[in-house]
Amino acid sequence: MKTLFISAKIRKEPDYEKMRKIVNEKIPEKNISICYSNQFVEVAKNLEKALDKKVVHKAQVLGCSSPKFPEGVEAILIVGQGKFHSVSIAYESKLPVYILEDEMVGKIPEEDVKKMEKKEKAMYLKYLNSKKIGILVTNKPGQCRLKSAINFYRGLKDKKGYLFIANDLNVSEFENFNIDCWVNTACPRMDLTDGEIINLEKLRNIENNSGK
Repeated sequence: MKTLFISAKIRKEPDYEKMRKIVNEKIPEKNISICYSNQFVEVAKNLEKALDKKVVHKAQVLGCSSPKFPEGVEAILIVGQGKFHSVSIAYESKLPVYILEDEMVGKIPEEDVKKMEKKEKAMYLKYLNSKKIGILVTNKPGQCRLKSAINFYRGLKDKKGYLFIANDLNVSEFENFNIDCWVNTACPRMDLTDGEIINLEKLRNIENNSGK
């Protein structure tokens, strides 16, 4: 069965002159990246033309994406709704991240990023002290990373790994299994919503930075 994806666009056309003034006032950095969810793609294109800033990078962000930012990007402007992507992107990129929502600009607080850093360190310590590892895999298009999960499973030392493959991963079901720590290879944002999950990519980054 084929899957058909239909783009949904925001109906309200913003006041770009007002947005230009607000962005200039709230964002001191000159070279920025604009990130946007699908429904704001046209807004992002028009905003790039209206701003006085130099837009050196643009990217659509999804819940399952981890955008990479080129050298020269000084700040990130996310056009969209909510903080689902924003805190994680601020943590991963180590750049100032701003959200443009309802013609207002807000900056992701440093304390939110520090909370995520502490959480990741705590989960890494839990992973190091765990014997039974649950490896989460989804078969959803765009999120399925079975090969990475299998490679990680084969590379485990002094730990017993178990692969969990499903279309929908429900964290409330995890307590039904005798697992010490969960490693997520699916949506990289899942670890934002649960304190028992560490993302595989973040796990590897921590190990690389620690020299392991």
